[in-house]
Amino acid sequence: MFSTIITLLLVGLSLFILSYFTNDRLKELEEQVEQLSISSLQETYKMKSKIKILEEELLSDVLDTHFDTPATPKAKEQPPLLKQIKALYDQGLSTDKIAQQTSLQEHDVRAILHQIYPKTFN
Repeated sequence: MFSTIITLLLVGLSLFILSYFTNDRLKELEEQVEQLSISSLQETYKMKSKIKILEEELLSDVLDTHFDTPATPKAKEQPPLLKQIKALYDQGLSTDKIAQQTSLQEHDVRAILHQIYPKTFN
């Protein structure tokens, strides 16, 4: 009986010591998931920044092509978004409310309004 208890204690102690020297597969898996998560966040950030740059270029192209002269272009030549912004501003809405309704950023709305109303809008 006594030898059985000592044998079990020795086996238990040896397995406990051996567990420190084995590779933890769960830890390796967690590190892989963490690296995957970090790389996907980096890719998402890069994509968002590229989309933002493209949107700014597109908006500047629209402003350049439609607002070359200081006078406001004819209403039928304006894109629907510019018509909408002009109509909302004429209704008395603030730039932040116009930005919310058109899903644009407020500084974009201000830039468009400055191009439409160069003398009255600051």
